[in-house]
Amino acid sequence: METGSFNSSASSSNKTRSRSPLQEQLLQRRRPQDNLDRFIPNRSAMDFDYAHYMLTEARKGKENPAVNSSPSREAYRKLLAETFNMNRTRILAFKNKPPTLTETILNEFSSAAHQAKPSKPRRNIPQTCERTLDAPDIMDDYYLNLLDWGSSNVLSIALGNTVYLWDASNSSTSELLTVDEENGPVTSVKWAPDGRNIAVGLNNSEVQLWDSTSNRLLRTLRGCHGSRVGALDWNNHILTTGGMDGQIINNDVRVRAHIVEMYRGHHQEVCGLKWSASGQQLASGGNDNLLHIWDRSMASSNAPTQWLHRLEEHTAAVKALAWCPFQGNLLASGGGGGDRCIKFWNTHTGGCLNSVDTGSQVCALLWNKNERELLSSHGFTQNQLTLWKYPSMVKIAELTGHTSRVLFMVQSPDGCTVASAAGDETLRFWNVFGTPEVAKSAPKATNSEPFAHLNRIR
Repeated sequence: METGSFNSSASSSNKTRSRSPLQEQLLQRRRPQDNLDRFIPNRSAMDFDYAHYMLTEARKGKENPAVNSSPSREAYRKLLAETFNMNRTRILAFKNKPPTLTETILNEFSSAAHQAKPSKPRRNIPQTCERTLDAPDIMDDYYLNLLDWGSSNVLSIALGNTVYLWDASNSSTSELLTVDEENGPVTSVKWAPDGRNIAVGLNNSEVQLWDSTSNRLLRTLRGCHGSRVGALDWNNHILTTGGMDGQIINNDVRVRAHIVEMYRGHHQEVCGLKWSASGQQLASGGNDNLLHIWDRSMASSNAPTQWLHRLEEHTAAVKALAWCPFQGNLLASGGGGGDRCIKFWNTHTGGCLNSVDTGSQVCALLWNKNERELLSSHGFTQNQLTLWKYPSMVKIAELTGHTSRVLFMVQSPDGCTVASAAGDETLRFWNVFGTPEVAKSAPKATNSEPFAHLNRIR
């Protein structure tokens, strides 16, 4: 089992801020008082004919006087001198004295400051959680997914054999269900896109569908797996389940024969499942250290579907998966205690774009919906949440407070608040992603009720 315990002596090196080229140039230049006067010719004010005469004919008369000088030659020189206005003393015309070097640089700074766009104020990230709730009996199991936040702003959490609901709009708590000891504990929860119905995976291999508004069991999906179901995700009316048996099943919850597709590629427990926003690609991670990308268009109801990419770079279990909200083919994945890395993938080509060693077990990943940032939750040794700037992967903040590994992490529907649950039996809320500049209303779903045909099961 993935415990995440390890010893690491790696320490992050201090980074020095590099100087800008202008500063380097400024330090290399001479002091203003060392600058000598310089004059730049102005071609429009020059008399090239006169200048040529003074540089040729006039120098002949002074430095090399003619031996035989006739009266007619002297008369020609006088006429030439009158024509070129020999009374002038200036041959080249100059502009005003240029400004000193210091004045030039200051003027450039001033001009750039006026033209530059106003910089965006740095977001204040609170270092402590804004709320802490008790979560007794939560299972300290890396492979399970016991926390989710639905589109109706209700959070669900599985504590032992019971699933509780916490309404974020009024902070009220209610009990949704409790299963028997022979069926429990609850091993996974996942809200449907409508925010009303919820899927609940059990230790006995079954998956139950519940209506949260009426606390009513809608149906039970059986025959999918041979052991516990620890991973769930929705793709419209398709509920995808992953089990300890390594199987991944697509279930159409609208029909009686709910198993419509099977994905076979993992040979150990499936602990991570995430559909892309387009619904075309599915990412799955398992305890076999494998990450698979499946394409919906390749799915077959007659035979197990072949994976699109099989990615073997992780060296520990792959549970943390997150699709990028601003680039559809970008996937982030996190490895367990023997790997400790966050990797970024181009799911069209299967190429690894970057890999970052975080120094501790990666339990969950979330993208910021409003900024290019990624949040990761970790196990030993600090049990922290780390906010990264993407794509530089520079640490922006580290949030501490949990005293055990932060196994579960979900995001509020507006993308601002993050809830984390850990083995220390606490549920904490963090205002880590801030408030979006422009609040956009969520688009209305075309099919708000994925169970619309549930009462007409054939």
